[in-house]
Amino acid sequence: MTSRDEWLNVGTLVSPQGLKGELRVNPSSDFSERFTKPGQRWLQETDECPMEVQLINGRQLPGKTLFVVRLAGITNRDKAEELVGMKLLVKANNRPKLAKGEFHFLDLVGLEARLDKEKPAIGIVTDLNKGGNDLLEIELSNGRKVLVPFVKAIVPEVHISDGWLRLTPPKGLLEL
Repeated sequence: MTSRDEWLNVGTLVSPQGLKGELRVNPSSDFSERFTKPGQRWLQETDECPMEVQLINGRQLPGKTLFVVRLAGITNRDKAEELVGMKLLVKANNRPKLAKGEFHFLDLVGLEARLDKEKPAIGIVTDLNKGGNDLLEIELSNGRKVLVPFVKAIVPEVHISDGWLRLTPPKGLLEL
């Protein structure tokens, strides 16, 4: 097991690509260089210690969010299949600089979701679902989970240092 503060999960190996050991990665990072720039990375199975691996090269699949990577020592489909399901990690201190209004995913997880600064939290951010749009997964106080689009109109304020974000959901969004 590893400390959340030590590692950043940047993607999951989801399937082999072809016969020569390449792997498809479902990214959980918006920084493409995590999958295209050669260098040191780590792989982790659930609850296991990360193991170091070298990223040889990578590319994004045209028209898709998936990347295809080549890792040192993985030279055929059988070896690639053994890695499916593993998380691709980088060290937490390897964070790109962000522009104002941008956030690292891991900084959002654990924030309280509030409708107003002065009112109690209605839930906690538990995950981020990436796809065409980023969706915050929020576990409401009643235990139900809802997906909230992470857009300025619905999440106008994020106060990472204070541990909360403000929601302005359209009518019915939190009841879905």
